[in-house]
Amino acid sequence: MCGICGICAPAINEANSREALTRMCAAISHRGPDGEGQMIDQGIALGHRRLSIIDLEGGDQPIFNEDGNIGVVFNGEIYNYRELRDELLKRGHRFSTNSDTEVIVHAYEEYGVSCLEHFNGMFAFALWDKPRRRLFIARDRLGEKPLYYRLDGERLEFASELKSLLANPECPREVDFEAVEGFLTYGYIPEPISIYRGINKLPAAHYLVFEGGRLNVSPYWTLEMPDQPASRDEGEMMEEFESLLFDAIRLRLRSDVPVGAFLSGGTDSNLIVSMAAELSGSELSTYSVGFSEADFDELRFARMTAERYGTSHHEIMLESLDEDLFPRIVRQFDEPFADSSAIPTYYVTREAARDLKVCLSGDAGDELFCGYERYNYEPFEEAAQQIPGFLRRPVFGTAARLLPDTFKGKGWLRRQSASGPQRWQRMMGPFDYFERTGLYRPEFHRRINDDAALFEPYFARDRLDEISRRMFADQKTYLPDDILVKVDRNSMWHGLEVRVPFLDHRLVEFANRLPLELKKRGGEQKWPIRKLLAPRVDEAILNKPKSGFGLPIRHWLAGSMKDFAREMLDSPDSRVHEWLDRSALSRLLSDHQSGGRDLSKRIWTLLWLEQWCREFG
Repeated sequence: MCGICGICAPAINEANSREALTRMCAAISHRGPDGEGQMIDQGIALGHRRLSIIDLEGGDQPIFNEDGNIGVVFNGEIYNYRELRDELLKRGHRFSTNSDTEVIVHAYEEYGVSCLEHFNGMFAFALWDKPRRRLFIARDRLGEKPLYYRLDGERLEFASELKSLLANPECPREVDFEAVEGFLTYGYIPEPISIYRGINKLPAAHYLVFEGGRLNVSPYWTLEMPDQPASRDEGEMMEEFESLLFDAIRLRLRSDVPVGAFLSGGTDSNLIVSMAAELSGSELSTYSVGFSEADFDELRFARMTAERYGTSHHEIMLESLDEDLFPRIVRQFDEPFADSSAIPTYYVTREAARDLKVCLSGDAGDELFCGYERYNYEPFEEAAQQIPGFLRRPVFGTAARLLPDTFKGKGWLRRQSASGPQRWQRMMGPFDYFERTGLYRPEFHRRINDDAALFEPYFARDRLDEISRRMFADQKTYLPDDILVKVDRNSMWHGLEVRVPFLDHRLVEFANRLPLELKKRGGEQKWPIRKLLAPRVDEAILNKPKSGFGLPIRHWLAGSMKDFAREMLDSPDSRVHEWLDRSALSRLLSDHQSGGRDLSKRIWTLLWLEQWCREFG
């Protein structure tokens, strides 16, 4: 796990490029505290910061082929590197290291850009093909590892994080209002745009080729949810699921350093820990976060599994937000990011990094196996959707507009006045169209969108049921742009690699072929996970209600954070007043703090945007 950066241009001045590359590497030194490597040649400058996990002695980068004319810098892991190495050796390739990085170079020699089809891993890499003067950059299938790039004429710059590109004083810093609008709509900035105009994210499962001054971005794998799920014997499907998950964990336990695991009280991390403990030949270290608010705290359930499998267990208790941490975490993320679970993720990754360099995580179980409550129709929602749209939309929409903001059913009425992607946006996002309209200053009203375009392709799948559409939308948007961003930025901040077995692409493809009635049975969600977990954990874990991993911000914003929120958003020097109406912000704070509707998600979103403006504006 590392950080990469580079510059590709027809004419590379070595002295200037080395200075620029050194600044770019320094900006992401946290991603690779164990060393730095650089390569500057005609037309290319590649930089690398290393976190040593595989081939500790011989894995320094860039790594080259036998002739030295193909080199790569790499962030991530190729989990099946041993199998690929054996295959490439049989085909006549010669290796000088035992690292997974070198496999990329020889696989490219053998298969060209199709080498991506052979990799099972999480990665972002940049490969320089000197004979062709071709830069080849790729990102893993599910988007676990990030990659930003900027094209300026015939000059291409790229990096693992925005801050590395911003280390160049000439990099433009014009805020893209479309990105601000996207952030307030979804709670994150969806790929391929970034907060800055002209800087893009390489989408998940895509590669980039920069050759002859031309830039081409193409997909190499497509995440799909088939219209017709697999029709097979249930016992066979469960056997395949168990086999695939065991193999995904086995591959992710490969390391030349110890591997630990995150352990919440939920089913996903419990299953990963229990199976990892069965596969591991040594004691597993596990890490959990708890809260003083009982409805958020799951520590006692995590302890049950830790005791059952004899793990070396570590707990962190959060009772309030460290206000000194907030500006630091906003700086680290580079872009506005509204998921409050970034805070507990910070603490659990920091704690794990004190002992380890690698941890397993149970992320993605909900998105693959129907775990979130929001996938279900509420009884009243299902009834509302039976009303024809030409009646439901104006009646529910008008009622919502006429009700005061403190009315607890206002948001529900607004959601039911919409259909398909708009309804999902209003369920997922911090603000819907009407709420954003009420926030923006008059000059920005005309720039507001209400089409929820991000979700439209996934709700246009007529043959999919509504729940499958919601899962598919999350897999394509929320998972890569929110969950995996949160994990990557926090873990790499502390020099920790996080591996996610549920995101083995073979397992993802399998899960998406399963019929919905197997993922959700008799109202019991994540049935395949619960089926595998039942003999492995205490029954109390299976029967407990689901709890999220976010902060108890509803309580904090009306209590310990009340004055902090008011100072940030309602003071004369608040930066978001450039876009947002101060009186509207003041009403929002008062409505939440008076104990009416829970508006904490919106307030948290605005707090992050305000802090981002103070740090970067």
